[in-house]
Amino acid sequence: MTPEEFKQLLSQKGIQLSDRQMEQFTRYFELLVEWNEKMNLTAITEKKEVYLKHFYDSISLAFFEDFSTNKSICDVGAGAGFPSIPLKIVFPTLQVTIVDSLNKRITFLTELVNELGLEDVSLYHDRAETFGQKEAFRATFDYVTARAVARLNVLSELCLPLVKKDGFFLALKAAKSEEEISEAKPAIATLGGKFQKEVSFKLPITEDERHIVVIQKKKETPKKYPRKPGLPNKQPIK
Repeated sequence: MTPEEFKQLLSQKGIQLSDRQMEQFTRYFELLVEWNEKMNLTAITEKKEVYLKHFYDSISLAFFEDFSTNKSICDVGAGAGFPSIPLKIVFPTLQVTIVDSLNKRITFLTELVNELGLEDVSLYHDRAETFGQKEAFRATFDYVTARAVARLNVLSELCLPLVKKDGFFLALKAAKSEEEISEAKPAIATLGGKFQKEVSFKLPITEDERHIVVIQKKKETPKKYPRKPGLPNKQPIK
């Protein structure tokens, strides 16, 4: 996907990018490749693939959810800033919080945010388990997202405590898994959430499958969750 195709295909979805926004994506790509030579941010560095599999893929959340009106999003384990930074470029009023356990990635994201001139972006070097226990952040976000390989029952424990009541946890997955959703439902209920739907679509050009699991927060998460770092992975809620 070339930058021109990127702009055109988003336009077909009702998302119009300005010259300034296109410049921000150009600089994002340049910094991603530059920093990737110093540290492992992504295995995808070819320009057409970055625009498709990182930028377009991240923005695809906005095909199904509304980020246009001063919403807040917390990106757990954002890595190189996906999906929250592309969403922030497209929706400048979006309030973004990123938490990542690797300080090197936070250093990269700090430079990225400064270079792109993004405001209302907060970056935290922390484990999701300890971040979710902090009163300043717990149950405060309209959306919490994770684009991670962990199973849904584990991700739910890391993310749902941060979602405000009636807000949403959005899990981005590369493959459909009815078994994984079924396995996670007891954990989701324990944590105060309710499975709403799984949205499936294909990326343009490559036809790669993508899935978004939508979970709504219906009641407060019990205070003991998330548990100590490492426990959600070792002993998932059943």
